[in-house]
Amino acid sequence: MGIEYTRHYARTDFRKHPELYRIGRGEQGVLMAEPYKSEILPHWRFRTPAAARASATAIYKMFLAYGARRDFVGMDMARKFLQMGFTRARRYANHRSGRKYAPGTRKQLPRRPDADKALAAGIFKAKWDLARTNATYLRLKAAHRARQEPDVRAAGRAAGTRSSPSRASGGGTACRPGRRDA
Repeated sequence: MGIEYTRHYARTDFRKHPELYRIGRGEQGVLMAEPYKSEILPHWRFRTPAAARASATAIYKMFLAYGARRDFVGMDMARKFLQMGFTRARRYANHRSGRKYAPGTRKQLPRRPDADKALAAGIFKAKWDLARTNATYLRLKAAHRARQEPDVRAAGRAAGTRSSPSRASGGGTACRPGRRDA
């Protein structure tokens, strides 16, 4: 079960209320969490390798600055923008139009490679890898999850689901019905 993003989430100032921030999966929520979205989005570009290099460098510097302030939400949002730079550039590297599927269908369009977008994707991937393995980021992420663990378990009990072991303690996640743990 994913995180439920509501209108209230989009109107929350996560710098003032970091306890309300949910990490989510991958890039989930990247265009909703303020004030970080407004701070980072103007720097996000991937049209050319030069633009991607400048963008990824600027966003990674912001990531480090958030880390120096021990601002986990800012770090996680910068990480998500780096990840999104990689995934969007990869999409355009494979499909020049950015469309993976024919309109109104699930039929995949033929690939039309774009070498510049592939280079841009690689630039973002390198910075994303640095961000997601950064020791400060990992430490702050574990602390953020540990603070939220009681809330997550309470929400699971209220919804009638089992709570999962703490990720911060190295435990796995609960299985979805009909699916086995890997």
